[in-house]
Amino acid sequence: MATIALFGGSGKIGQRTVDLLAERGDDVRALVHRQPVVGNHVTSIKGSVDNPQDCLDVVRDADIVIQLATAKEDADTFFDVSVRGTFNILEACRFSDNVRQFILLSGDAAQGIWLYPHPDPINEQTPLAAYPGYYAFSKVMEETMTKQYEIQYGINTTILRSSWVFEKDDLLNHFSLLQNVNPAEPGHGFGEVPSNVMKLVQNREERIPVLVGKTSEPLTRHIVHIDDLMQAIDKTLGNEKSFGRDYNIAASESFQYREAADYISSKLGIPTVDIPNPDYFSFSIDISRARQELGYEPVNNFHRMVDNAIEMRTTN
Repeated sequence: MATIALFGGSGKIGQRTVDLLAERGDDVRALVHRQPVVGNHVTSIKGSVDNPQDCLDVVRDADIVIQLATAKEDADTFFDVSVRGTFNILEACRFSDNVRQFILLSGDAAQGIWLYPHPDPINEQTPLAAYPGYYAFSKVMEETMTKQYEIQYGINTTILRSSWVFEKDDLLNHFSLLQNVNPAEPGHGFGEVPSNVMKLVQNREERIPVLVGKTSEPLTRHIVHIDDLMQAIDKTLGNEKSFGRDYNIAASESFQYREAADYISSKLGIPTVDIPNPDYFSFSIDISRARQELGYEPVNNFHRMVDNAIEMRTTN
């Protein structure tokens, strides 16, 4: 049982983290900016991560600090939330006599997935290299600050570098042509599409996309289910083996888009369509460090995620 200072508790991952901490019997001190963080074990503190005093108020008396607060492709908010916010939280940890671990949830975007070539599986030795945009840049900055505060002030830090997180029917939404043309964040959609595909979109004709690279080969990528991310967080909390370490967190294996699309097509009866993405590169994630040091063992592979998503839609 511990007191956990939680930042970003109202988001998709944050809400599940609040539930996890309740199951563990931990008390939570959550910073609340706009959306409430609900739970009998939660003490809500109104404020913002860009205010140093608010961060000090949340961190005060906490044993462990979890930083989930982030911003996406928003030039007006990413710096204050992700960069300044993480700095303020680390500063609060530095001046605390109680904090024994700072956990940062980072993302595989910090290692340049999808937009840079990775001929070998990405592991913890793969250099940080943000692809263009604000989100990936912010993840590199968060990780760099976290490591430097560990070096400068002896804070016990743990970085969980998560793949793209899916839950419920998210995966079916991703494999929907009509929902994924020209999204805000690179890699989370299909970008510019050729005229034959755009005609399908204009006619509202659904297809299961097969993303292909510059030589027309189906692309491969890695994701993770939120249940498995929760497993990783659970195994990290208060775990001295994780102090000073960073871990790539992903599913047990990557998936290839043609095989994946064919599987979904067979389940839903919706045809597939090839979509060229010449600027994207296949990648996979090596999770062996998390397996060996944390005992992390993801249980949700691609097929299980698809089957569960279809079942959820069928029963709801």
